[in-house]
Amino acid sequence: MLPQVIIIGRPNVGKSTLFNRLVGKKLALVDDQPGVTRDRRFGDASLLGLAFTIVDTAGWEDLDPTTLPGRMRQQTEASLEGADVALFVIDSRAGVTPLDEEIARYLRSNKVPIVLVANKAEGRAGDPGFYDAFSLGFGQPVALSAEHGEGMGDLFEALLPHIEKEEDEGSRAEAEVVDEEDFDPQSILKLAIVGRPNAGKSTLINRMLGEDRLLTGPEAGITRDSIAVDWEWTDPQSGDTRPIRLIDTAGMRKKAQVVDKLEIMSVADARRAIDFAEVVVLLLDATRGLEHQDLKIASLVLEEGRALMIAVNKWDIAEDPSGLFNGIRAALEDGLAQVRGVPLLAVSARTGKGLDQMLAAAFDIRAAWSRRVATSALNRWFDDALAANPPPAPGGRRIKLRYITQARIRPPSFVMFGTRLDQLPESYRRYLVNGIRRELGFEAVPIRLTLRSPKNPFAKT
Repeated sequence: MLPQVIIIGRPNVGKSTLFNRLVGKKLALVDDQPGVTRDRRFGDASLLGLAFTIVDTAGWEDLDPTTLPGRMRQQTEASLEGADVALFVIDSRAGVTPLDEEIARYLRSNKVPIVLVANKAEGRAGDPGFYDAFSLGFGQPVALSAEHGEGMGDLFEALLPHIEKEEDEGSRAEAEVVDEEDFDPQSILKLAIVGRPNAGKSTLINRMLGEDRLLTGPEAGITRDSIAVDWEWTDPQSGDTRPIRLIDTAGMRKKAQVVDKLEIMSVADARRAIDFAEVVVLLLDATRGLEHQDLKIASLVLEEGRALMIAVNKWDIAEDPSGLFNGIRAALEDGLAQVRGVPLLAVSARTGKGLDQMLAAAFDIRAAWSRRVATSALNRWFDDALAANPPPAPGGRRIKLRYITQARIRPPSFVMFGTRLDQLPESYRRYLVNGIRRELGFEAVPIRLTLRSPKNPFAKT
């Protein structure tokens, strides 16, 4: 069961607009006239990686319980039962009304935590109502515009303590893996094989399947469409059978060389296959080594947030294999500075060498790509990282880093809160990202780190 968040407020303060913003779809009817919403509406919401059930309710009106508005209010009151937190929405442009004060008195009599939301706060017109809202007794309001999407980061920060409960301080300090609802370690692995033309992608897949499922040959560019084949691999170490969806793609040449319309569409299809995949294997040709185009393909995969592996094919005919391997590794460290230690394996589509090791590594890197670290463990690491290397103080003014949370997985994405983050050097940001990767088990997967400063209600716009 996901945490349940209830939206409450008088009519026409923007509750349904906020509901639609959080679910990412226009599910609830929205109109300028009050009273459009009558029944409770449930939706699956996501806010910077926080997943919860959001409930839109009818506008709260002080009328006879036997009337339609009165019965709508009873539905709203009933929605508080079992709620984890309530969003009390006011119209910051209209200010605090007597009905807002009545709703506040009712909410204070309940045990449900309250987050006060001052909606319609875009521009300066909402400032008086924002400051009025302090009188309701629920602390600092969250100023936002549900219609324009402003202030959602501040709403995330306000909801976080209620939705993602802090772990007991006695819990183990190391990173804990929590499987998200949409990730099952036993689920089918979506594995795409990409690379330049004639690197042996189709031949490699045929070797894994044990049959000539895909057309191959000495000519470059045989594959045009991205072909997906479902298959089961038996791990020789454990004997377990693991499902895999192998995706063969068209060879990707330099952009300047791609002029034929059919090849343009094929490359576009290969890019879509990368978007669809979980793990992408970049296949190199051992007889040609690592070329600039390979690095461009690798960068594309990482930019799309996919887990990347590199396999050197035709290893059985490579000259000076040891020198070749070390040279490719060194070139990768220089050319892919954003991710260090990308898995590099030697394989042969002709003989089958290294294929089991490659597939085992693919499952391992998918697990790292799908890892979630508990907030308490993440912030213990964060405190240690700041103590070991405090952030700089440009101009003598200290940059204050408050806390960090993991917003989502696949790829692992983190949000760090603090002040003066616009002056945080890129080198310090890399220090934190490398620490996350090295100490929290994310290995060589792409990591996203977003910096967010809380909105200053007293700042002039």
